[in-house]
Amino acid sequence: MLINRRTFLAATGLLTLTPGISLARPQDTRDTYYEVLLRHTRWAETQYDATAGRYRRTDFGFAVVLGNAVLLTRGTYDAALAGVEKDVLRQHTLATIKHFAASNVLAGGTEWGKTLFWDTTFQSYFVLAARLLWQDLDAPTRANAEAIARGQADYTTSLGTADDPRSGSWTPNGEAGGYRGDTKLEEMGVYAQALAPGLAWHGDGPGWREAFTRWSRNEAGLPAADLANPSTVDGVPISANTATNLHDTFIVENHGSFGPHYQEELWRTSGRNAVHFLLAGRPLPEVLTRQPNGELLWRTILATMSDAGEPLMPMVDDREHLYGRDVIPLAFRSTVLRDPMAARAEAALASRLLAYQAHPPVHRLAKFSGEAKYEPEARAELAISYLLHELRPSVEPVPERDFFARAAITIDHGVDPGLLTHQSAAAWAGTVTKPGFTKFAWQPHHDDWLFKISGTTPMLLPPKAVTGRNVVAYQRVRDGFDATASLLRFADGFAGTATLPTGTIVCALPQAGRVDVHNLAMAGMPGLTGSRTYTGSAGEVTVRAREGFRVDELTFPATTARHVRMVGVTPHPTYGYSLFDFEVDAPRQGETTASSFDPGYEPAKATDGDPATRWAVARAERGRADSWIAVDLGATTTVHRVRLRWETAAAGAYRIETSENGTGWQTVAEYPRPDLSTPGWLDVDGRAGFVARSGTITVQGDTITLPAGLVEGYVRADLRAVAAEPAPQAPAPVLASTADGFLTLFNLSGTDVTGTVRLRGSRLYRGTQVTTATGTDYALALPAATARVEAPWFTALGIPPGITAVVHDARRVAFRGGPARFTLTHRDGFTLPVVLGRAERTVTVPGAKAFPFDDLALGRVTFPNSVLPPGMSDPAGAVDGSERTAWTPGRDGRMVIDLGAPHAIGEVGLKWTDGVPPPHTVTYSLDGRTYGAKTTARYVAVSTRWRPGHASLRSVGLAPG
Repeated sequence: MLINRRTFLAATGLLTLTPGISLARPQDTRDTYYEVLLRHTRWAETQYDATAGRYRRTDFGFAVVLGNAVLLTRGTYDAALAGVEKDVLRQHTLATIKHFAASNVLAGGTEWGKTLFWDTTFQSYFVLAARLLWQDLDAPTRANAEAIARGQADYTTSLGTADDPRSGSWTPNGEAGGYRGDTKLEEMGVYAQALAPGLAWHGDGPGWREAFTRWSRNEAGLPAADLANPSTVDGVPISANTATNLHDTFIVENHGSFGPHYQEELWRTSGRNAVHFLLAGRPLPEVLTRQPNGELLWRTILATMSDAGEPLMPMVDDREHLYGRDVIPLAFRSTVLRDPMAARAEAALASRLLAYQAHPPVHRLAKFSGEAKYEPEARAELAISYLLHELRPSVEPVPERDFFARAAITIDHGVDPGLLTHQSAAAWAGTVTKPGFTKFAWQPHHDDWLFKISGTTPMLLPPKAVTGRNVVAYQRVRDGFDATASLLRFADGFAGTATLPTGTIVCALPQAGRVDVHNLAMAGMPGLTGSRTYTGSAGEVTVRAREGFRVDELTFPATTARHVRMVGVTPHPTYGYSLFDFEVDAPRQGETTASSFDPGYEPAKATDGDPATRWAVARAERGRADSWIAVDLGATTTVHRVRLRWETAAAGAYRIETSENGTGWQTVAEYPRPDLSTPGWLDVDGRAGFVARSGTITVQGDTITLPAGLVEGYVRADLRAVAAEPAPQAPAPVLASTADGFLTLFNLSGTDVTGTVRLRGSRLYRGTQVTTATGTDYALALPAATARVEAPWFTALGIPPGITAVVHDARRVAFRGGPARFTLTHRDGFTLPVVLGRAERTVTVPGAKAFPFDDLALGRVTFPNSVLPPGMSDPAGAVDGSERTAWTPGRDGRMVIDLGAPHAIGEVGLKWTDGVPPPHTVTYSLDGRTYGAKTTARYVAVSTRWRPGHASLRSVGLAPG
């Protein structure tokens, strides 16, 4: 029986949750985890098999014992929340531990265990549960638990670097790893994880520690970074690492694309491992607190972080909103690594857990995606997160208002990963060009419950093959602002996108673009109120969340007919068409027919009045677009309405036709019908908005369709006023925008374009422009299939027409064409009066920086990173553009600058602090492995014979050759 969601929540008492989210404080987070575990116990008890007297083996359901063990040994147990008395839960838990300890292969059983993928993950949970309840276990069960931990460590060590023959195709690929398509970071983590319980509870067996640290060190292996790092971890140099598990932009792939969930495996497995050592009272292995490349890997997670503390999933489509499994990486980083950014992300996620858990299916922690085993796993990982907070209290999180400002960054991850990303203080945006996932993804306010962007879900662009990719990632340190610009080439045309530091996006669309909106009722979750309201120049409409199966009610002018039919236009991509009910507002006396049907799903079952029966097209016809179902009314009558209740196989589009004789048909209605069609602009639920410069925006259900041409997306703006502003006039095939004052240009062609862009207002951009009565004529020179963004460095108020302004950089502008008097204002706020005579005058703004700089080293990634040798400070201090920072090499220190791609190297300038510079050399490399005297390089190394008293390196300047 289907009941209303609000009725269900009220009945369970879960509507008492506070509407809205406030961040959990560190001292509250552990209590939240405990309450969530209590509530989750209602689901855990569904895994109990009363006949067998234990929790189920299926999908590792018995792993619920770890959450049970935490509840039984910590906190204040609440039977009303848990739905089971504490003594009963203890009985269920101990009986289960006793059974599965004995049935594990390593203890002489045959039911489970020893297999690295994925039995050892659940062994880790299981051993931990046994240890928490150690005093309640009998001697044989204790012995079996010990045999599991020791036996697994022995078995894993015995494999050396070879594959586990029990695990089929799952393999770390020896010590070499792998990163394209399917990172081996996760697999190496599993090998390390299989060793941790033995090490923690039984000390160092033969070869255990060496194997554990080797696998752990190599998890985030990247040769160019590792070979540049002589630091030792657990006594072994990082430069001895052999694995390549990351792309060279520190991004991880799995399932053939960028998978943040798998990138987090470094800290997920570390959390599982660390809790064993902490609970056993043993020191943490150094590799758990000094993780090679860990911080650069974490930077790419921050670059896709949502406001809910989980990374966005613009490619992989089966790990989104997996809240219960997103907790443990953040808990490990906030407690063990003392990371205040992770602590803030964890607080955000913890603050949402109760609202998430209360949403049907109620009590669940992994309800929106993933495999069945994720549910007991989520319980176990939440229990571990609780223990981490108990054993290592969290660091204070950064203030909420500062988090995204600190996380702000632009990264081009390259053609192979296919992701250009921009995290700003106001929004996240990404240009995805991986085959099968192509899209312009945008999340205003970092709200992962606003627009659907995961997996193959299209956004703005259809997921078709990109044949050419030209991108620019602007950085504040080099360009004076963060932004991205991309121009994509397809077999049939071009598309462009730009992201601005304000969170605004600008898109040049070759065809209509689509945006899907999350719309559901989740009590206590901001924005998820069960409806979305859309406002535009044509009016306002509220679209309510669909509960259960879709119901379409179409009315049309009254018409005379005997036959009425639905003719499909767009079938469900997998299942075709299927209807529970096909109702016409007239008595039905004849038969119901269809183009085809599956046995047991005959057409008459859509008109039999039984809501549980349905018609479905034949399996062989599921891909056919024009399948139909028709009702014979038995006599000619007047009809004006139909009602269709669909199954999952709901039509994306169809038409309703009528006929008097069953042979000649006329269309009387079509689906979809827009809920709102509005020219110019659209506000989306007060949370974001679009301005379209060349057509009408439509809303149909939870889908927004934007017209081809120039579209701007705003986090916050007076959309009516923005839409009323004239768009720049540019020569075809160039599209131009001045959204938020930035000049964005797209050349949607395969040839270079020159000409003039006519702009309104008094802003001046880098390049040459001539003032007019209403603005400026900007001199355009844009190479084929490129896009760029120019900042409004200057505003000239009161400047007369006919003045030529040449903006050389963000500091200097030349004027000619006087005489004239006007006021020049720099973007940073500095204002000065300008008196222009007949001669050219150059104005230089005091204190302003001359952006953009052509220094190849500025803002680049540097090595060593994450783990620094003794006495060395962060090499990034030499490339951050600040006069207040510097790199102290430490004894014989060496730093490497990754330029991101090979460049011809011109002049190299090293600027030292006061004092005597150390003896030093500069060498170059294309691959990060071998260095020498090269004029073209991607990696540049500065090697020193530094001693105390020598100067530090203030900056490295690299001019292009």
